[in-house]
Amino acid sequence: MKVSLEQVPRDKEEEVIVRCYDTQEKWVEAIRAVTAGEVSVSAFTEEKVYRLKLSDVYYFEVVDGCSFLYCEKSVFKCRQKLYEFEELCRSSMLFRCSKSMILNADKIRHVRPTVSGRFEATLTNNEKVIISRQYVGELKRLLGV
Repeated sequence: MKVSLEQVPRDKEEEVIVRCYDTQEKWVEAIRAVTAGEVSVSAFTEEKVYRLKLSDVYYFEVVDGCSFLYCEKSVFKCRQKLYEFEELCRSSMLFRCSKSMILNADKIRHVRPTVSGRFEATLTNNEKVIISRQYVGELKRLLGV
């Protein structure tokens, strides 16, 4: 498969063109979802299963081998592994911020530097998250700093 990218000036409209043999392929559906901004993930709490949009997720964290999705006021369990969730988040505002966490940069209210080159992010729900120094570059890129 060939992938081509072309940078256009800001006054031109962005577009995605997909040329494929089978429009029902999983990867084609994934591209449709990404371009529509509707990528979602399955999560559960107690006995209920939910479909959550990535834009509603504040962060994804792995604790003692269990995966959790944190939203504004709710926490959901998830069956995905960290690397699977990271793959799902490509070309979005979610980025790896530590060894066990993926953070939504759109949910950051402000950041401040701390000791050892790390950053502390305060989220829009007033939670605080530490960003490891090896991931600070990606944070700066997403925030346009």
